[in-house]
Amino acid sequence: MSNVPSDLKYTKTHEWLRTLPDGTVEVGITDHAQHALGDLVFVEVPETGRKLAAGEPFAVVESVKAASDVYSPIAGEVTAGNPGLASQPEAINSDAYGKGWLMRLRPGAGGAGGEFLTAAQYEKLIAEEGG
Repeated sequence: MSNVPSDLKYTKTHEWLRTLPDGTVEVGITDHAQHALGDLVFVEVPETGRKLAAGEPFAVVESVKAASDVYSPIAGEVTAGNPGLASQPEAINSDAYGKGWLMRLRPGAGGAGGEFLTAAQYEKLIAEEGG
């Protein structure tokens, strides 16, 4: 069973969001997604200052099985990409909701946009997908 913290928001494409005290949003892939990918061997995160539209690919995670794009759940400007993932991509496998975050961004005007799932809704989605 995947770990689905109740304090986060989720997307149908398996990203999670956490609003930080300074108003920025931290984004990563879910525990379910990292399990499906397997052992991660490479992660490409966005550069600080990059402007993203909601739904735009912002990162690539590569495992021994496949490479996958990760999509921005909201529009905004990247304030940080996780620098530790370049040398330790496996941090996503071991701590998807902590050390495995991919980026932080400052939401743009209307940036909150997307349709997000609660933990319970995300768990239902995983179950419907056979996970």
